[in-house]
This record gives sequence, structure tokens and C-alpha cells, in this order.
Amino acid sequence: MSAMIESEQELKEEAIAILGKHLPPHKVARLLALWQVGKGDYAQERDAAFAGETVDSLFELAAGGQAK
Repeated sequence: MSAMIESEQELKEEAIAILGKHLPPHKVARLLALWQVGKGDYAQERDAAFAGETVDSLFELAAGGQAK
């Protein structure tokens, strides 16, 4: 029996998906910014994480409103 070891990218994508299910978008973005200092394309990841969001919808989430 052998174990399948995922790539670093696959592990990162899985972790971001889990975070996205359990944290509001603004906290995921802050955490990604901390983790990604000097690496990767934060702007591309940010755009994917917040696709379909507006300033108003993000403000509502940050203020304690419900996600879409």
C-alpha cells in the first residue's frame, strides 16, 4: 500500500477551500496576505476568492451580515 502525497499547490488549494467555508472572506484575505508575502500572485487569488462580491456585500459580511 502506498500513500498519495499531493503537491504543494493541491494542498494549498484544499486549505484555502476549507478556510473559505469556515471564515468570512475578509479574514481569508488577511490570512492569505500574511502567508503569501513575497510569493505567488495574491491579486489573482484575491480575485478568485472574492468573485461575485461587491464592496457593499463584503461590508455586510464584515459587519456581521449573512453570506450569499
